[in-house]
Amino acid sequence: MASVLVVEDDQFVRSALIRHLTDASHTVRSVGTALEALREVAHFRFDVVILDLGLPDLDGSEALKMLRGVTDVPVIIATARDDEAEIVRLLNAGADDYLTKPFSVEHLSARMAAVLRRARAGAAGAAPPAVLRVGGLTVDPLRRQAELDGIRLDLTRREFDLLAFLARRPGVVVPRKELLAEVWQQSYGDDQTIDVHLSWLRRKLGETAASPRYLHTLRGVGVKLEPPAADSARAEPPR
Repeated sequence: MASVLVVEDDQFVRSALIRHLTDASHTVRSVGTALEALREVAHFRFDVVILDLGLPDLDGSEALKMLRGVTDVPVIIATARDDEAEIVRLLNAGADDYLTKPFSVEHLSARMAAVLRRARAGAAGAAPPAVLRVGGLTVDPLRRQAELDGIRLDLTRREFDLLAFLARRPGVVVPRKELLAEVWQQSYGDDQTIDVHLSWLRRKLGETAASPRYLHTLRGVGVKLEPPAADSARAEPPR
């Protein structure tokens, strides 16, 4: 059971979502505009937000940015737009997942379950995790902060989750399937989701796929995080 905010201006779609979610024992509140959604998250605690993009007062992508400014509640985008660039932009802007309309209630349930598992798993840690250090990179899972050479990194929630997961296993090549399962809590999916977040994470680490420093992709295998070669060389004992 979860507390869900449905942000959808189409009354037919809105009613269908409310009915399905209520039948699944979720607590549902619904609004038809972006400004109403912002007021709702300011006054109530939700476990997940289902956000339509075609809202009458504000484009949903702008609403997503505003939501991310006041809350880290998981957001699932529900959109009729299937443009790849738009989807990538939404993921980079902080969306946790997206569904392209029309979608089945079973598909929505599966995506919601995955997002909620991830959120609850993050909140259920029994012991405060230790600060992780890889070269000049410092990751603090408890405070959800990361620094590179003493400078704070401005990361989205998913970027931080990905970085922290890799930092717990420095030098280890992590298969993409494992990243999907552990970071995204999905048993299936394409590589685009991972590639998008790796690209933006690289940019914030001051590197590129062609000239990696910390993040290294092994084509067809996976991804690893390790200190730059210069740092590793300095760390070796003299012979």
